[in-house]
Amino acid sequence: MKLVALAKVVGELLFVYGLLGWIYGVIIAFVHPSWLSAPLSHLTPWLRQDTFTIFSFLISMTGFFIWRLASEWTE
Repeated sequence: MKLVALAKVVGELLFVYGLLGWIYGVIIAFVHPSWLSAPLSHLTPWLRQDTFTIFSFLISMTGFFIWRLASEWTE
C-alpha cells in the first residue's frame, strides 16, 4: 500500500512540475518566439527552449497517467 501511495505522490509531482514547465514554454513561444532555439540555461547549452517544452509536456502526461493509475488502485 505504501508503494501505491508513493506512486501517487510521484505522479502528482511529475504532473504539476511538468505542466508548469510546459506553460512556461508556451508563454515563451507566444511572447518571444525567437527564443525557442536558444539554450534553456548557460548550465545546459544542449537543452533548447523548444525541446524543454516538449519534454515538460511528456513528463506531465506521464505523471498524470501514473497519478490516475495509482488513484484507481487505492479505490
